[in-house]
Amino acid sequence: MKKSKIKTLDQFKDEQYGKRGTKKREKLEVGYETFKMGALIHDTRLKKGLTQEELAEKCGTTKSYISKIENDIKEVRISTLQKIVELGFGGHLQLSIKY
Repeated sequence: MKKSKIKTLDQFKDEQYGKRGTKKREKLEVGYETFKMGALIHDTRLKKGLTQEELAEKCGTTKSYISKIENDIKEVRISTLQKIVELGFGGHLQLSIKY
């Protein structure tokens, strides 16, 4: 019987970056969460049919700042994220803590 070489994402990260809790792995995980937030904002903005400039105007920020968030150049503050979600997208921000 041939053993499969397919790995789960967690298995790959364990091998390449170490187990959760190690410095290298935690740096990867934090970077992924930041990237994910920018991608969520980008996708939602497009679904709402907004340009970066239109979203920035609704939120009281700049097109450049929205672009930096979407492209993972700048981390978004929770207060700014709340403005983007509520004023820009007409939604409601919900946060949860998992442990």
